[in-house]
Amino acid sequence: MRNIETSQVINAPEDEVWKTLMDFGSYPSWNPFITTLKGNAVVGEPLTAELCLPDKKPMIFKPIVLKCVPNKEFRWMGKLAIKGLFDGEHYFKLEKLANGQTRFIHGENFSGLLSGLLFRMIGEETKEAFKEMNTALENRFN
Repeated sequence: MRNIETSQVINAPEDEVWKTLMDFGSYPSWNPFITTLKGNAVVGEPLTAELCLPDKKPMIFKPIVLKCVPNKEFRWMGKLAIKGLFDGEHYFKLEKLANGQTRFIHGENFSGLLSGLLFRMIGEETKEAFKEMNTALENRFN
């Protein structure tokens, strides 16, 4: 298994950060990585996500919601073509900090037969895209 994990301190309480994360309709106006997210944040439900890596064509995935704990964690599992080839468990976690701040943790666990090869091909770009999204989320509160 391969993993990318990033974090960002945001100057807002976790309930406000959560509201922004769960407002999928606003993603096109601020999110440079997940430019579209449609569906319901309900465990077992499918989503439609359009992801944009820098200088790449957008990719559309249909992940399934794995976990949704308000103000704490949102997690889904997506796959490339068929399960077990290149799977990604994407997650957002929120940690309450002092002074009304929140640590936003944004990551993904990659697995599957092609995970090593594809991770080498897109791992750094994906990490940069996560960081861009994190910064854009932080900027929503500045």
